[in-house]
Amino acid sequence: MDIRIYPGKLSGTVRVPPSKSVAHRALICASLAEGKSEIRGISGSKDMEATIGCMTALGASVRRTAPETVEVEGIGSRAGDGIIGAGAVLDCIESGSTLRFLLPVAAALGAEASFEGRGKLPERPMTPLADEMKKKGVTFLPEGRDHLPFSIRGRLQPGIFEIPGNVSSQYISGLLFALPLLKEESEIRVRGKLESSGYVALTLKMIRDFGVRIEETDFGFRIPENQSYRAKDIEVEGDYSQAAFWLTAAACGSDLTVTGLREDSSQGDREALGILKRFGAGVAEADGNVTVTKTGSLRAADVNGRDIPDIIPVLSVAAACAEGTSVFSDVSRLRIKECDRLSAMADCLARLGVQTRETEDTLTVTGGMLQGGCSVSGYNDHRIVMSMAVAALCCRQPVVIRGAEAVAKSYPDFFDEFTRLGGRADVITDR
Repeated sequence: MDIRIYPGKLSGTVRVPPSKSVAHRALICASLAEGKSEIRGISGSKDMEATIGCMTALGASVRRTAPETVEVEGIGSRAGDGIIGAGAVLDCIESGSTLRFLLPVAAALGAEASFEGRGKLPERPMTPLADEMKKKGVTFLPEGRDHLPFSIRGRLQPGIFEIPGNVSSQYISGLLFALPLLKEESEIRVRGKLESSGYVALTLKMIRDFGVRIEETDFGFRIPENQSYRAKDIEVEGDYSQAAFWLTAAACGSDLTVTGLREDSSQGDREALGILKRFGAGVAEADGNVTVTKTGSLRAADVNGRDIPDIIPVLSVAAACAEGTSVFSDVSRLRIKECDRLSAMADCLARLGVQTRETEDTLTVTGGMLQGGCSVSGYNDHRIVMSMAVAALCCRQPVVIRGAEAVAKSYPDFFDEFTRLGGRADVITDR
């Protein structure tokens, strides 16, 4: 569908959805555990349904008992005994997290499984992880294939796994989930600096909450053998990456308080608060509530995106509303997300009248008056669509966002909340 967004301000209080990053991890650990776990805070997004569907295919029982609550009966002792999930079809939909987390998990279980996906997911790289798995007894079929669709055969063998630190941290997280199930000790060695380290920290915390031991070393991680996940009830905290859209809207002039956020969160995207302060916004936190205010004209700020790639698109909107030129560096990984997010944001902001320039690893934004009066593509990317909705509020004229249905991937209720808070969003086509 296409949506026309009108200039204006949002006002009120919004509770952000549960953290997608935390929820993926809780679902996987609970599904591998012995016994029943209750997880409160599982949204109905496509990404969550992908992980639920895949863990069900591998033998877990996942049942919704309330709109955002699931009861999980884990695989438990079966995780270490023989082949399970034989013939399983794991449809990852468009979720890169689901694919990268569960590929090594399925192999550790000895599952003869087929992996499928759609959208841009089949184009997203898997080579570093697949190469290490091939060395440890896993065959990819058709022979040599390491991009979707493919099947795997053979049980993952223990040993030393070497993963570059400058590719997806999800490869490391997937191995961290899987290797405790093996019969002998394993080690993950990270080559170079680990990017998006906050996401690995989230994985480690969740794994440890479910009773599994992981030891951090000078070069990566040591994983003791023959471990079992223990069932645990979990409440998923609010999502800072989704909160960033509302917080940025507030920094640009809306009157919003965001609730459901933990001040002690391990989510790397909590850094959005500090970055918005550097842009000149006021930030106040109290009891899980965050209020961001525009205290004057925003000012340009340089941002390193190495560890926070998911919030760079909406932070570039803040830069577009600021005085001066902002440079986002170390952001080449945005090119291999649901779309090339650097090119997408450069294009969309330019259409709104903002001066932008991109290199392979940077995005430069010179702030100014956002004109609007145009249409922009959502690039079939939830974060581009939501970023453009925030930008449209700050324009002189309305903006049409094409393909706005992409928000269903992570935040199906985004436009319902947008209009509840006073935004005007008219559906002009429904295709």
